[in-house]
Parts: sequence; structure tokens; C-alpha cells
Amino acid sequence: MLTGLSAWLCVILQYVSNPLSNRRIRIGIVGCGRIAQKHLGAIKANEADCELVALCDHDQAAMDAMDADESVARFESLDKMLEAGQLDLVSICTPSGVHARQTIQCAQAGIPVMTEKPMATRWQDGLDMVRACDDAGVDLFVVKQNRRNATLQLLKRAIEGGRFGRIHLVALNVFWTRPQEYYDTAAWRGTWEYDGGALMNQASHYVDLLDWMIGPVERVSAFTETRARDIEVEDTAVVNVRWRSGALGTVATTMCTYPKNLEGSITVLGETGTVRIGGVAVNEIQEWNFADEHPDDQLIAESNYETTSVYGHGHPPFYQNVIQTLRGEETALTDGREGLKSLELLIACYRSARNGKPEALPLSY
Repeated sequence: MLTGLSAWLCVILQYVSNPLSNRRIRIGIVGCGRIAQKHLGAIKANEADCELVALCDHDQAAMDAMDADESVARFESLDKMLEAGQLDLVSICTPSGVHARQTIQCAQAGIPVMTEKPMATRWQDGLDMVRACDDAGVDLFVVKQNRRNATLQLLKRAIEGGRFGRIHLVALNVFWTRPQEYYDTAAWRGTWEYDGGALMNQASHYVDLLDWMIGPVERVSAFTETRARDIEVEDTAVVNVRWRSGALGTVATTMCTYPKNLEGSITVLGETGTVRIGGVAVNEIQEWNFADEHPDDQLIAESNYETTSVYGHGHPPFYQNVIQTLRGEETALTDGREGLKSLELLIACYRSARNGKPEALPLSY
């Protein structure tokens, strides 16, 4: 009898301490461009646990283009959306250069924030975002949906399990195409202030793998060029990487691939293992060889998936972790501090390219 009573008390205390445990999370999306559609799809995929209650964009046509229910409120400014209240989470899908201002605004309103990549275009902005959310006592989530891909989850487990032995070399390639028409669709695209170039924007999720997969980076040396597009930022870049472990690596990216997206890949070469995950967006395990055997070796075929989208299928499981974190059932897989790791790498690459010399990490102590 006491055991049953204790169980009921635990349930009651959970609901009292975290009111989000017994209802759906109410979400507002800010920015209704192309990536917002992925967020809407992720919300629908988790509709038992969350619901879209608000959209915000200065462009009414962009909001109308979202496949959202008519009952979803529409706002032309973030101020008005926050004033209306009834939000448990704001998902920021606006140009990268305004992420910091909008994140800080939401935090000061007491609302947890999920922001798309990159979390900011400036190092100090990223630090300010984390500090603002800390001061307000709200969660900050940075979208890194590629980490949730089944192919990369297998590779992550192999690395953590020591199956490679010492890792010698890592190569990341992002060979995609973004024609001039892509940049011409919005004035902010291809600008330093609001977007960033091939490294910061398109290759951001791949740069994220440098630390998450392999470990802390010691230094980077980068070259960037604007080869073919009429934009402020680079459309092509290469980066040499040295990890604290002594492993070496490269990142090569271009948005000038003809005639379409060709490859998004990672290759890891170690003492006792070789893995290459390719396809258009690390969606296909093409090489998987280890000196030992492991049950994960039988999961390769089911981990591969077909896609024409460079975004992958990681947004729904990312949202599930966010929901469970807000309910106090899990910890965030990619919070603000985790987001700073890839932002730091990106900023280091740009500093190296600008100054013509290697850039050591960390950028601040």
C-alpha cells in the first residue's frame, strides 16, 4: 500500500514541479523560410508531445506558405509574439546574424530557445546568447540534427568504443551547389553580417563533427575564396586541422559543384579501422572495416537511407530530446555551450584565412 501511495506521490510531485509533464509543449517559430518547413515537420512528427501555436515573420506570404493549421497565430514581429504569451519554446529560423538578438530577447521574456545553425555569426554574440539564457534560467538549444543521423550514430559509437585505435586522419567533404539564383532570393544571403559563407552556413554541420566526433581541436589553418558567386563571403574553402590527440584532418567545401549537390562525407582512418560515410549528406556508409567484430556491424544496411535533401532526417529526434529536456526527463544533447564549440571552430577558420596563419584554440579561456 505504501509503495502504491509513494508512486502516486511521485507522479503528483512531478506534475507540480514541472507543469510541462502533463501537456503538449507550445512552440512558436520565428522566420518562415526554407528551414522552418523542417521544424514544422518535426513538430508534426512529435504532435503527441508538442504543438505549433504561433508563427512570426515580417513577410505575410512566407507565413501563409507554411503548412500550418488556421488556428496557429500569426505575428509580424517577435515583440508581438512574445507579448501574446502562452509559449513554452521559441524556434528561431531566421538569418544567422539576428539569432543573438532574438535569442536574448526570448530569454529576457523567460522563454526557452531553440536556434538553427550557426547559433551566431560572431564569437561574442554566441557568448552573449549563452550568458543571457543562463541569467534568465532558461534552456538554449542549438540545432545539430546531423548528430541524430543513424549513420553518424554508428560512427560515434565506434569511435567511443575505441574500435579505430589511434585515429590518424579525418577528411570531411561538402561538395554542393548553390547557384547565384539561390543567393539572389534574399538580400541577406551571402553576406558577412547575416549569413556567413560555405563554411559557416552550408558546411556548419560538418565542421561540428570535428569536435563532436574526434575530440578537441588544437589548431586550424584555412584558405577561403569566392570563386564563382557574386557574394561577399566565400563559396569555396579548405581547412587543415590538428587535434590535441595528434590526429590530422581536412575540411573541403564548395558551393560551386556542377551541376548539383554531389557529396557530404566523412572519412576516418585509424590503426584498426577505416570508415567512410558519404552520399549527398552523410546518409550512406560506403566503407566499414575494423580489425574486430561488433554487433553494430550488422546495422549498416538499416542505417543507410535515401535522401535528396541535405538536411537529413534528424530534426524529429532532435525535437524529442528538446521536449524531454524541457520536461526534466533528459539533458540537452546540444545546448548553448555545445553550440559554442562548433562556432569557435568556424570563427577560428575565418581568422586563419583572414590573417594567413594557423589559429590556435580555444579562442578564449
